[in-house]
Amino acid sequence: MKIAFVIAFFLVSAIAFSQFRVVGYVPLGSTVPDFNQISFQRITHLNIAFINPDSLGNIKIPIGFDSLLKKAHQYNVKVLASIGGGSHNPYYSRVLSDTNRKIFIGKLTQLVIDHELDGLDVDIENDNIDTNYQHFVTGLAAELKAINKLLTAALATWNGQLISDAALEKFDFINVMSYDQTGPWRPNQPGPHSTYDKAVEDLSYWTNTRRVPKQKISLGIPFYGYGFGTKYGQSMSYRDIITKFPGSDQKDEFVPDGGGTIYYNGLPTIKNKTALALKEAGGIMIWQLLGDAEGNQSLLAAIDTMVKQGAGKN
Repeated sequence: MKIAFVIAFFLVSAIAFSQFRVVGYVPLGSTVPDFNQISFQRITHLNIAFINPDSLGNIKIPIGFDSLLKKAHQYNVKVLASIGGGSHNPYYSRVLSDTNRKIFIGKLTQLVIDHELDGLDVDIENDNIDTNYQHFVTGLAAELKAINKLLTAALATWNGQLISDAALEKFDFINVMSYDQTGPWRPNQPGPHSTYDKAVEDLSYWTNTRRVPKQKISLGIPFYGYGFGTKYGQSMSYRDIITKFPGSDQKDEFVPDGGGTIYYNGLPTIKNKTALALKEAGGIMIWQLLGDAEGNQSLLAAIDTMVKQGAGKN
């Protein structure tokens, strides 16, 4: 009986852990980053960013895409290609139009098949969310569900009203971008851009106002910070912040030599947000994994510990 109880306990814990998502984005550009920086064993989903169309609607695959995908799959991580991004893409209004939408959906679906992806993540933002968004999501969902693939989205609360209920219900889960409340684009509004209180507010909007089941929500957290009035630049990764400023891993803001302030999420806040997500959501989302530090200062390691502890309580 005692052995059976122990086995049952670990099975329940494993199931609880597997149901809680840890979604990490990795952006690819003109050079291939060091993928050895990523603790794949600590994430459940990887979103490779960004895969976007050119002026002809052809999909551009960034350098390192397939090698990153293959490495993540070795750890049984589900891999999705993420389309869109925060920057305005001038071609989305055309490829999502009635004339071109079906062709573009076909190209995206073929991308998933050809590269053996587990799905697609729609991170279309700002002005790229237009009247064609719902029709695009509905059509893409139909094609991906037919081949048993995931469809997810990165969404912001500030313009959440642009996402219709019909589009929202098509996503397997959504990643709520609970950050960037201020930044370099608002130099006269210095301050924290990703507070715990804002995370509570964002989760409340999507669960209570929009009626999304909490299991389908991942709370987005930043592995970066913004500087106001400092000589260290306007944007810094968490890794760079704690490297330059010892002891800053236990804080959410730091005043460097020369003045100004850098705002970010340190270990205590990341732990608190993870505890919040374990209670009020179905996962954590990270932008972005390459911004993390190593060892006992790693934000991802702290998340992993919190998740496993939460699983052990079930």
